[in-house]
Amino acid sequence: MRHFDFLSPETRGRLFFREPREFGSDDSRDLLAAALGATLYSPATRPTLAVDIAKNFAHGVVGAVVCLEDAVADDDLPAAELNVVDQLTELARGGSARPLLFVRVRAARQIPMLVDRLGEHAGVLTGFVLPKFTATSGAQFLDAMVAAESASGHRLLAMPVLETPDVIYAEQRIDALLSVRALLDRHRDRILAVRIGATDLSSAFGLRRPRDLTVYDVRMVADAIGDIVNILGRPGPTGYPVTGPVWEYFTGTERLFKPQLRQSPFTEHAANALRDELITRDLDGLIREVHLDRANGLTGKTVIHPMHVATVHALSVVTHEEFADATDVLGTGGSGGAHASSYRNKMNESKPHTAWARRTMVRAHVFGVAHADVSFVDLLGAGLHR
Repeated sequence: MRHFDFLSPETRGRLFFREPREFGSDDSRDLLAAALGATLYSPATRPTLAVDIAKNFAHGVVGAVVCLEDAVADDDLPAAELNVVDQLTELARGGSARPLLFVRVRAARQIPMLVDRLGEHAGVLTGFVLPKFTATSGAQFLDAMVAAESASGHRLLAMPVLETPDVIYAEQRIDALLSVRALLDRHRDRILAVRIGATDLSSAFGLRRPRDLTVYDVRMVADAIGDIVNILGRPGPTGYPVTGPVWEYFTGTERLFKPQLRQSPFTEHAANALRDELITRDLDGLIREVHLDRANGLTGKTVIHPMHVATVHALSVVTHEEFADATDVLGTGGSGGAHASSYRNKMNESKPHTAWARRTMVRAHVFGVAHADVSFVDLLGAGLHR
């Protein structure tokens, strides 16, 4: 699979200095985590789930999650489990290309049960999303994954979700995260990424962020995100990729604050209508939050509507300036020193910027590098109006 593969070769050539490269489910965990991008969640009760997954993949979704947890009412759970097996079996039998595919379970018992029912088609699954993850519940989930993987002979990757009250309550958070880290370290080879359940974390205080604010404006959640990245998201062999929390809005209503998108980038690219469309759909808030995610060390984004995918992926493409900076930094071989950037607008310092440069190059591998004269506006316009 490859990001932006739905665009014509001519369009990709116009947009990309270096085009996104292909990747597959057998690639390294670090590469797959960077490639997840906008991970689209769908309720397990959807009667056309297989068709929807294939359609969304054709439109650029490379990371999909089928949800058996909060998206499904308790009374509907047995039927939802049957639907997941039927729909994923149909998808596997179809033989067509498909995204990295996960099931968000609500109980550890569902992991071996689903793998067993899928039987020879278990390979349709990339892994499982593990909700309400703590050191105690997480051990049960991960033990179930070990058993299911052993029984099926198929590699299964885990994405634990941190969303319990002990992660947001200040007096409990550090101990809880250290305990989770100790558990994850024992299962490092199967942990793809750590996800943040901002909705559940907010609910501990009876909060819900408005559409015109980002999650970083909700101070308790922002503080928790900082500690999660600090303890679990450190660069290098001791850390794990941490993904951005869900953006849960998909249609506009009356606004309290002004739009968060400047007019000039859109005017310069004759794309004022695109700016109006983004504002109408409240995607200006998503754009700002994705920028803040990356500034705070997060990778990718949980989304609940296909229209969000193009926005997240356009912002994930490495700019030509970022690529030039990363190349300059890594070209020193870690010998140190500071040098003016190729764009002559900043100082690149070899040692402190090396970890950033390496992460940027992984993102460049899966999302590509834009031409110097190509902006986010061009990439988003191509993705939304393909």
